[in-house]
Amino acid sequence: MKPEGRADHRAATGSRPQPEVGRHRSRSPHNKMAAPGTAAGAVTTTAAAALVQYVVLRGDLARSWSLGAVVAQGCHAALAAAHAHWQHPDTRAYLCMGGAMRTVVLEAPDEAALTTLAQTLKEHSIDHEVWTEQPENIPSCLALRPYPKDQVHPHLKKFKLLK
Repeated sequence: MKPEGRADHRAATGSRPQPEVGRHRSRSPHNKMAAPGTAAGAVTTTAAAALVQYVVLRGDLARSWSLGAVVAQGCHAALAAAHAHWQHPDTRAYLCMGGAMRTVVLEAPDEAALTTLAQTLKEHSIDHEVWTEQPENIPSCLALRPYPKDQVHPHLKKFKLLK
């Protein structure tokens, strides 16, 4: 028997189709996932809702580039960090959160501050990606992979929210 299409299923049942069993994880923020270094069946005490992805944009560019160009830089960096670290359990849990994902956008005053932050994150083994706009070769922003806030906030607390 041929499976019903989405439109046919909605018309027949009046509801949204449910995902196939075993194909998708629950998007509930109460879904607990195994932490790195734990047994596959173990659950963490940290709910996925505690995860946050930080994006740090250069404020000097935000004041001289168009809004769309700056937003695109942040999107590129966030996607690059998620892609580079997609196998990490925190990244996978964050991506499963759907509309409950939390992203914080901060401002580094200039290229020197962004470069210093990138070096500090590297020294503390914090996974991140620096986005460099091409062909101009301008480091425009960086993004961390999703982390529990308390693990990375001490390195970012001197940066203000982007305005």
